[in-house]
Amino acid sequence: MDKVMITGATGFIGSHIVREFLRHDVPVGCLVRKQSDTTNIDGLDLEIRYGDIRDLSSLEKAFTGYGAVIHAAAFVRDWGEYALFRDINIGGTLNVLAACLANNIRKVIMTGSCASYGEENSQTVKTESDPFNPHYPYFLDGLFPSGMNHYRDTKALATREAAAFARKGGMNLTILEPVWVFGEREYSTGFFEYLTSIREGLFAVPGSRINRFHVIYAPDCARAYWCAYNNQPPGVHRILVGNRKAEKMNRIFSTFVKYAGFKSPLLLPKWAAYPVALAIELFHIVFKRENPPFLSRARVNMFYDNIEYSVKKAEDLLGFRAEIPLEKAIAKTVSWYKRNDFL
Repeated sequence: MDKVMITGATGFIGSHIVREFLRHDVPVGCLVRKQSDTTNIDGLDLEIRYGDIRDLSSLEKAFTGYGAVIHAAAFVRDWGEYALFRDINIGGTLNVLAACLANNIRKVIMTGSCASYGEENSQTVKTESDPFNPHYPYFLDGLFPSGMNHYRDTKALATREAAAFARKGGMNLTILEPVWVFGEREYSTGFFEYLTSIREGLFAVPGSRINRFHVIYAPDCARAYWCAYNNQPPGVHRILVGNRKAEKMNRIFSTFVKYAGFKSPLLLPKWAAYPVALAIELFHIVFKRENPPFLSRARVNMFYDNIEYSVKKAEDLLGFRAEIPLEKAIAKTVSWYKRNDFL
């Protein structure tokens, strides 16, 4: 098999991809910055090569000898300056593809985002044929841009530009677009923060009992990359990856709370939560706080919006189907937090 270089391997999703490929005895290399925390991949049988996706020359050197690249590195936050999102998510992605071309690597799988299609409240199940619609029109967004939009916008632009680059260079590029991912080693995409907040005494949270939310368990998501590696179609393709259907968001969070052994919090209506979140977010923006606020316009809206995507293309083209039942996946995730003394 081709030796596979993985960017973003020390991160949440990347570390699961590494384990999935090692499980299949594929020789794996990991692109790591010298200052990176490698805890998530320590002790694994892999090759470390140092580089930074913002430094093209380091990538050209690091990719030497590899036959395929999985690009999972990104700046994934809902807070920060647009320039940093742009330089990593767009510039870094184009550097990865340029380094692949320089090393005659034509087999590339990269991580896009379902957010490219929009994460606004919608009763429509979105598919890969839907248009780009990443920017959420938050209240006062023109005056106070949302960091979540910085992420969405740059991931959508990265997808557009990567697809154009790959077509021009004659590369096979599969862009996997996961829905919301949860699992072991997740600390900042929502679920772990939700549990720790409740543990620390939060008794009321934004929330609805009717909206659906699309998720996938990280080991299942990693298996989608394995399927894409084995069954990669020629040319450029965008493919949504997630559980076969979206679930009621309240059921997802309630299941996390149940396995954590906590009491479910009260659900606040949006009219009560949104003004508080807006005030907190504006305070952080005006005073240029580096850390994100606990509540923001983006975080509150996610608790009420109906967000669903079709995963049929992943089944038809890659032969991928999420296999681990939601409740079992949540139980395994919470058990890992407890075993490692995070809860």
